[in-house]
Amino acid sequence: MSYRVERVAHVIRDVVSDAITNRLSDPRIHRLTSVTRVEVTPDLMYAAVFVSVMADDSVARRTMSGLHSARGLVQKLVAERLDLRRCPVLRFELDTGIKKGFEIIRELDRLQAERTAQTPPSSETKLPNDGDSESDE
Repeated sequence: MSYRVERVAHVIRDVVSDAITNRLSDPRIHRLTSVTRVEVTPDLMYAAVFVSVMADDSVARRTMSGLHSARGLVQKLVAERLDLRRCPVLRFELDTGIKKGFEIIRELDRLQAERTAQTPPSSETKLPNDGDSESDE
């Protein structure tokens, strides 16, 4: 990826993140929505904005609907910030990678807790001189 494409992707990510947190007042957009990455085509015509929503699937769908409705405003904000003849057309995509990662970690923690609960403490871990010896008084 060229430096110019990376720079445009970075600017788009900043503008969209700022728009989600500060400028969009659509009640469908969940407050725990974040931009995870932006992929811009080499010709700078299109940009896929990957968004993570830390909520259940129905809230995520509602948030994506709100973002699609606000695409024109966000597109305008990006165009104002970029110094390009044509602003890349934004497309919002739901990124479930972070949510899946949290679910995997939660499942691993549950399995570890279950494993330690099933393992009885062994008598070999008993420390010597646990009070069995006489005191030297």
